[in-house]
Amino acid sequence: METKLAEETFLTDDFLRQLINVGEVDILVGLPTHNNAKTIGSIVHTIQSGILQCFPRERAVIINADGGSRDGSTELVTGASIDDVRPASNLYALRTLHAISTQYASSPASGVALRTILAAAELLRAKACVVLSPESANIEPEWLAKLLHPVRRDGFDLVTPTYRRHKFEGLLITNLLYPMVRALYGVGIREAYTPEFGFSSRLGSHFLAQNAWNDGTGGTGVELRFALAAIAGGYRICQSFLGEKDHIERHAADLVPALRQTVGTLFSALEPDFPVWSTVAGSRPVPTTGADQEVLLEPLRVNRKRLREMFSTGVAELESVFESILSPSTLAELQRIARQGEEEFHYSGELWVKTVYEFAAAYQRSVISRDHIIQALAPIFRGRAFTFLMENRDASAEDVENNIEGLCLEFERLKPYLLQMWKSRE
Repeated sequence: METKLAEETFLTDDFLRQLINVGEVDILVGLPTHNNAKTIGSIVHTIQSGILQCFPRERAVIINADGGSRDGSTELVTGASIDDVRPASNLYALRTLHAISTQYASSPASGVALRTILAAAELLRAKACVVLSPESANIEPEWLAKLLHPVRRDGFDLVTPTYRRHKFEGLLITNLLYPMVRALYGVGIREAYTPEFGFSSRLGSHFLAQNAWNDGTGGTGVELRFALAAIAGGYRICQSFLGEKDHIERHAADLVPALRQTVGTLFSALEPDFPVWSTVAGSRPVPTTGADQEVLLEPLRVNRKRLREMFSTGVAELESVFESILSPSTLAELQRIARQGEEEFHYSGELWVKTVYEFAAAYQRSVISRDHIIQALAPIFRGRAFTFLMENRDASAEDVENNIEGLCLEFERLKPYLLQMWKSRE
């Protein structure tokens, strides 16, 4: 361990001492926190139950990377006793389950949190690791086994989750992130951007060594960067079905930060990863334990009218911005549909894919500020979301999946369009 210590100078002396006291481990559970006192206590008990049930013979540690909590989150992690879990489970671990915490900053940054967890995993020579979200209130003990067993037993390097979601949840994933990652990188990962995932020590060490930690991004979208690094590096990837995904109410104002973390991260990876994705044709599914996904159909109130209005207003107000990003034909088509009423409005899959690919090429060329490019995509995405909602309002789960699959194939079919723009960028 001593040979590694000098390299991890961003870790505090106190944290390094705690790691030395733990020694080598088999299982590492990474838990990034920032003022999560309402949920973190029950999550730690669930983790402890998962260790008792599924890994009683393994040397295990919980690593809490905290971004400046002031509500006692860290104390709830380190103070949770496994003895509180044992009576209910009637199970006993044959080894000590350690829980240690470090505060890496006075404000949260997901990139720094993951870097801290990866460095700890490398120093402790953890054989299999999992990162869990402190906001996953519905986490089950079985999640640990579902995310760790493929690494421990089957030699996979990255385990991403699949979930049970309402058909109108996660539209940014189903309409952009999943189909574009699949088309470009050739790997059908449903949830490439997720706060829960399992990984091997070799993938963790690879990402720790090759990632540009000091690039000034603060680690925005680092979970997606981690998945893309696994794909680009040729690591073994699988999926595991976890069940229902917490539904967190999002407001329209949250769309731009979400676009930065997902689309901005994906766009920024395309230049360095060009040798990888430019040679890929078609796509392949990844091995999956359980369901690829499950779709819930109960009624859900969505303000469709507001989505269409924000699209039409955005197309009109940002015309000069779109002129620098989009081709004249694409912009003209967007302006045409922006004038349509609610019933005849239709933002086709082909036009949507061309729009996204033109945004990606404009981002690569930095035709304007890259962050302004990402912000300009927000009203456009709302128009596509409106069409998806209208097309699927009476759709069955099978219909929804077929529509998503059709969009994925459209991203694959039009990939040469992106390559043509990319290669002619000079």
